[in-house]
Amino acid sequence: MNFNHIDYYSDPRFLGPQFPFPSPPGSFPGSPGLPGGQQAPTAPPPAFIPQQQVATPFAVDPGAISLCLFRNTYIWLRNGASFWYFPIFVGRRSVAGFRWNGRFWTIFGIDTRRIVSFTCF
Repeated sequence: MNFNHIDYYSDPRFLGPQFPFPSPPGSFPGSPGLPGGQQAPTAPPPAFIPQQQVATPFAVDPGAISLCLFRNTYIWLRNGASFWYFPIFVGRRSVAGFRWNGRFWTIFGIDTRRIVSFTCF
């Protein structure tokens, strides 16, 4: 048998502005299967933008960003974008969670190689 392997952590089809599926605000598809039925945060993130720390030249280490799980986290991307994030899962090369769009939290996943720096509160 020949099985085509899809690397969901690096395939660009699965890493975009929305983790592979859109979701209504405040919900996470399949949430009953997540520990504690994780939902989007019920409050907005802090009203300030933190100062960016020294940027890293390579990909962000999943072990480092895992310290920010279930905490308000500010992320700066290599393309210059930045935003508040609430991570709920860290994989080998990706982070999944909720991104603040200015009005509400939306489900969002990103490749850690696109993150230049982050800070969590």
